[in-house]
Amino acid sequence: SRLRPHPPQRRDHPARRRQSLGRRPRGPPRGAAMNATRLSDAAQLVHSDVFGRMTAPHRQRADKLTGKIPKGQESPFGDFPTDYRRPTPRNQLSTLGATLLKSPRPPTEVSRLPAPPSPRPDALKKRSGIGGCASSLTPRKELPPTAPPRAGAFARRTIAASEFRRSYDRGDLPVQITHCGTANKIAWKVDIEKLDYHHYLPIFFDGAREQEDPYRFLAVQGVYDMLERGGPKILPVVPQLIIPIKTALNTRNPIIMCTILKILQALVKSADMIGEALVPYYRQVLPVLNIYKANNLNLGDGFDYSQRKRLNLGELIHETLEILETYGGEDAFINIKYMIPTYESCIHA
Repeated sequence: SRLRPHPPQRRDHPARRRQSLGRRPRGPPRGAAMNATRLSDAAQLVHSDVFGRMTAPHRQRADKLTGKIPKGQESPFGDFPTDYRRPTPRNQLSTLGATLLKSPRPPTEVSRLPAPPSPRPDALKKRSGIGGCASSLTPRKELPPTAPPRAGAFARRTIAASEFRRSYDRGDLPVQITHCGTANKIAWKVDIEKLDYHHYLPIFFDGAREQEDPYRFLAVQGVYDMLERGGPKILPVVPQLIIPIKTALNTRNPIIMCTILKILQALVKSADMIGEALVPYYRQVLPVLNIYKANNLNLGDGFDYSQRKRLNLGELIHETLEILETYGGEDAFINIKYMIPTYESCIHA
């Protein structure tokens, strides 16, 4: 018997193939995938520091030497004893292009060397005598008036060490860092619902003004985790959070202010009645926002590619004020208007 030839394979028309492909179940939309892989605010701060070191590699070191950022411990085991004789400090700021000579850590009494005795105790100091000075009857020439000194309203303030730094160095906080591929994560040693919010939440809020890791990452990410799972335990702690928020805003550091404003928005939306509970404390929080309310970027026809990071301070302040008015009840607008006269309501016409 003859073998029957194999029938030729059927080739689908390109239009029919597109229709069959169209019937297949599609995956998640592109926006959902982007939201699923979105970095947290704490991880974005770490990434921005890494990119900032490419353009200004010595910025953080110069801030430490000038006292803008608190200096860490002198060794992994803590500071040296007071009777330890430290070497004479070198002028490290000159190598970084700075002109200030102030050190954040003053020398101890033991390490301070005595001044050498003067060879001539009876010698006069410079410009203290009258010998060799010329005299004239010509009236003194009036100097032009100098410009008034700058007020420094936008100047950065010194950042003091937070309570979070001291607690973390002692090992009192139940957190640690889980190192991952793209971004680190925070690992809690205990369940968040079992934490004492009256004790831990103000400490984490106080650590949000830190500018060094791992303190900043743990504090910022810990605040978001506690606000997300706190529920009704957050409202009784609101009065204890005002001083850390005010201290962070008074640093006048744009990065710290943006971080605190984002945390403040999450605090208002975390549970019921928190917006109303913040109204009596507007006089402590809003004065600094009134200074930076008009601090916007004027790029002309350019693009601000970092707007997804929400680092425009003027827009972030306006967004925060609208959230405070929306969740603050009927008395929120008049209290905001009292502290920030240029604010316009987003609810009332």
